[in-house]
Amino acid sequence: MGGGTILILILSVFLNIDQHVAQATNIVFFIPTSIAAIIVNIKQKIIDYKLGFVVIIFGIIGACIGAKLSMITEQKNLKRYFGIFLALIAVYEIYSLIKEYILKKKQT
Repeated sequence: MGGGTILILILSVFLNIDQHVAQATNIVFFIPTSIAAIIVNIKQKIIDYKLGFVVIIFGIIGACIGAKLSMITEQKNLKRYFGIFLALIAVYEIYSLIKEYILKKKQT
């Protein structure tokens, strides 16, 4: 879970901004941050350009599909789906931490 997820949560739940607007605002914040990260990583020569190209292509396709689905989904349902998404991420993160803890405990 990144900052964008938290931004959407703050905008939609605490500031009562429409879910669609919150998600669009998140993307506006995401673009300059991504560009800055790309520039830094290019300077450090740590980018796999072939993999990056594949990710870009599928990212654009996924973004277009996601935008279309978002526009035809009612705000109430969009909030519900976003909440489910956050819950799944939380469960995965907790599982990962427990798994990591168990592995470290076995090594000592």
